[in-house]
Amino acid sequence: MSKEPEPREDTADAVDAEPGTPGATAQAQEAEADGAGAATSAGETDEPGGGDTGGQVSEAEADGAGAATSAGETDEPGGEDAGKQASEAEAELAAQRVERERIERRKAEKQGPIASGAKLSGTAADLLAAVRAVESGEKPVAAVFGESGPAPRRPAPEPVRRPQPVPAQPAGAPAGPAPETVQAVRRVLAEGGAPEALAPQAAALLGEGADESLRADPWQLLRVTGVRPEQADGFARALLGAECGPDDERRGRAVTVWLLEQAALSGHTALELPRLTAALTQRGVPDPDAAVQSTLAEGEALAFQDALEEPGAPGRREGEEHGEEAEEDDEQRPVRVLVGLERYALAEESLADALARLVNSVPKQDGAAEDWERAAASAQGSAAELIRAVAGHGLVLHTGGESSLAEPAALLQAAHGLGLRAWAAAHGPLGRNRFARLLAGPSSGASPDSPAPDDPDGAPVATVAGLLAGTEGPGRDADGALDLDLLVVLDAPQLDVETAALLAESLPDGARLVLAGDPAVLWSVGPGRVFADLLAARICPQVASRRPDPGPLGELVSGIGVGELGQVEAPGKEVVIVPVRDAGEAVHRTVQLVVDSVPRAIGVPAEETQVITPGHGGAAGTRALNAALKERLNPGPGRFGGFDPGDRVAYSPVPGRTLPGRVVKADADGLHLSCAGEAVVVPKERVEQSVRHGWALTAHQAVGGRWPAVVVVLPGDAAQALSRPWVYTAFGRADRHLSVVHGVEQALPRAVAEIPAKPRTTRLPVLLAPQVPAAG
Repeated sequence: MSKEPEPREDTADAVDAEPGTPGATAQAQEAEADGAGAATSAGETDEPGGGDTGGQVSEAEADGAGAATSAGETDEPGGEDAGKQASEAEAELAAQRVERERIERRKAEKQGPIASGAKLSGTAADLLAAVRAVESGEKPVAAVFGESGPAPRRPAPEPVRRPQPVPAQPAGAPAGPAPETVQAVRRVLAEGGAPEALAPQAAALLGEGADESLRADPWQLLRVTGVRPEQADGFARALLGAECGPDDERRGRAVTVWLLEQAALSGHTALELPRLTAALTQRGVPDPDAAVQSTLAEGEALAFQDALEEPGAPGRREGEEHGEEAEEDDEQRPVRVLVGLERYALAEESLADALARLVNSVPKQDGAAEDWERAAASAQGSAAELIRAVAGHGLVLHTGGESSLAEPAALLQAAHGLGLRAWAAAHGPLGRNRFARLLAGPSSGASPDSPAPDDPDGAPVATVAGLLAGTEGPGRDADGALDLDLLVVLDAPQLDVETAALLAESLPDGARLVLAGDPAVLWSVGPGRVFADLLAARICPQVASRRPDPGPLGELVSGIGVGELGQVEAPGKEVVIVPVRDAGEAVHRTVQLVVDSVPRAIGVPAEETQVITPGHGGAAGTRALNAALKERLNPGPGRFGGFDPGDRVAYSPVPGRTLPGRVVKADADGLHLSCAGEAVVVPKERVEQSVRHGWALTAHQAVGGRWPAVVVVLPGDAAQALSRPWVYTAFGRADRHLSVVHGVEQALPRAVAEIPAKPRTTRLPVLLAPQVPAAG
C-alpha cells in the first residue's frame, strides 16, 4: 500500500489532484479512534435501526428530532409561551392526527375477522399455546387452522369522508402538561435517581396523575424516547426496593412494547413471535411467553397469524372453488405468528384496503381511449408506456433514476392536456422545486433550495406533508377526499406505512395513483417498505424507465445500484477521490474542499455544496463537520440556541422529514428560518429538538435532495455503517461533482458488492393477496 502524502494546504487541493473513483485501490490507512463516539455506534448511525431490535434509538432515526433526555430551554432570546401562534409543524401534525383518528374509527366499525391476520379473540394464552404446540410437533398446523380459521376478507367499504380539516387555531392549541404535573413527575424522577429533565416528556405521555402512574409502574418510564431497559430497571429498583424483580409482570409488558417500538424504528411493522421472545430473553425477561401474553391481554399490542406460501408450492388457480381439497391445502400451509403495535397494524390494514380499492375500481372516464393513445404517441420511450398504463389502471408503479423524472413530468403534462386535475407530490421541498423546474422547462438555472419558479397556485407540485396537511396542493372536496383525478408521488421509497395509508385513503373513487421512485435508494425512516412491497407483489402495472443518468456520475451510481463499484473516466473532475488516514484529516480535507477547492476548481460555491456523512456522532460525524464548517463559513457565538443568522440548518418538523434552510433571525416567537424559500418559525422550546446545523447531513436527511456538488465523508469508523443503498443514496445526491473523502479502504467496495438493504418485516403483501390478484 503506497504511503499517503501529507495534507496539502494549497494547490487546488484534492479536487485538482487524484481524479478517479472510489473503486480505485484504497490509499487511506485505518482511521484512529478519536474517543468513544464512533459513527457506527447504535446511537449515532444514519441507517434506521440495526439488526438488534433492542438497539438504542439512534439520533439519525429521528433525523434531527433530538434526544428525548434533553428538555432544557434554548438560549435564544424570547418572551413567554403565552399568546404564541401554533407553528406550521403543529398544524400539520394536528391535521394528520385527525386523519388517523378517522381511519381508526372506520377500522373499529368493520365487522368480521381479517383473513390474513387480526387481533385474536379469546385469551392471548390460547394463541401462544397453539403456536407452541405446532412448533413442538404436538399438534399439526391443520388443527390450528381448523379451530380458528379466519373468515374470508371482505372488500373494504367506501370510507366515510370528512370535510377538509381547518388548520388549528392558536387559541385552541394544546397547552401541554400542567406545571404542577411536571413538578410532581420531577419529584418522582429525582426520588428514583432518573434525570429530572425527562419530566416534561413523561408528563405529556402519561397525562394527569403521571407521578402516581410512575410510582405504580416505574417501567412506564420506558415510554420516554431514549430511555433504555437497564435505566428503567434502576429507576424501578430505587422506587420499589425489594418488590422489584426481573420477573415482574409490569417489566415484561414494558420491555415487550419497547422492543416493538425499537423494531418500528428499524423499519418493521411487526415482529415474528420467535424473534420477539428471543429478544425478551436477551433483555433478562425470565418468561418471555408470559410477557407477550400479558402485553396482548392488556391491549398494548396485537397478534396476527399469516398463512404463508411454501417455496415452490403451486398457487391456487384463479376462480377455483374453496372445496375440500382447497381446505386441506390451507390446513397444510405454514403459519407465521406476528406481534405488532396497533398504530402500524391499523395503518397497514388501511393501506391494503385503499390500494385494493384503487386497483379494483374502474378509473374515471376522463377522455376517449384515442385521446390517451394520441398523448402516448406524442411521448418518447418509456414515457409512452407510462401514459398507456395510467390510461387504464388505478395504480401504476414507475421506477428509475434522476433522469427518469422526465417521464412523470410528461405524464402530468399529458393529463393536463386531457383535462384531468393532476398533481405531483415530492418527499420534500427540494424535490418539489426540482420537479417544478422540470415542468417549467430547462430555462431555470436556480439552485436546488430556491423557490419553485411557478406561481404556487399554478404549479401542480406539492410536498407529501403539505398535501396531507392541506397547506399545499388542490385541497379537499366536500367529502374530504383530495380534489384531484391523478396523483403522482415522487420519491415513493420514502413512504412509510402511515403516510402511504393517509395518501391512499385520501384519494377519491376513480382517481389514479402513480408511485414513482428509485428502488435502490434508502428506504423510509418510518416503518414499512411500501414501494418495495408493491414491486414484489406485482398487483399493478410496473413501468421501468429506460433513461440512464448521464455522464461519469450516472455511470458510477448505476454501477453501484447493481453491486459494482467500478472505475469511471472523469475528464472534467466529475468524480474525485480524497484519501485520508484518520478522522481529523477527514474533517480538515472536507472543509478545504467546501471552502476552497470545489469553488475554485469546479466553480460551485460553498452554499451549493452539500456534505454527507454516515452519522451524527464520531470525530467526523455531522456535529464535528458542522462545527468546523461554521467556523470557516459563518463564525459567530451561536447566541440563538447555538445558531446565528446565516447559519445553514436542517429543520425536522417531525421525525423522518428534513427541510434544509438558513437562519434568518430570532425573536420572542422563536427561530426564524428560510426553508426552500418558505418562512418557518420554530418555537423556542422546539429548537434544540428539531434544528441542527446543515452544512453536513446524513444520507437519510439528504434523500430526496440534489445539489450541484456533494462531498461524501467516509471516515474509518464509519465502515460498519455502510451498505449498498447508503452509498447509492449518498453518491446519487451529486448533480455535477462528487468528492469522496475516503478513509474506509476496502470496506467501501465490499459494502457495495455484499451488503444490501437490511430486511424489514411487513404484512402488506399478505394483506393484499386476498384482495388483489397478481398482475400477469
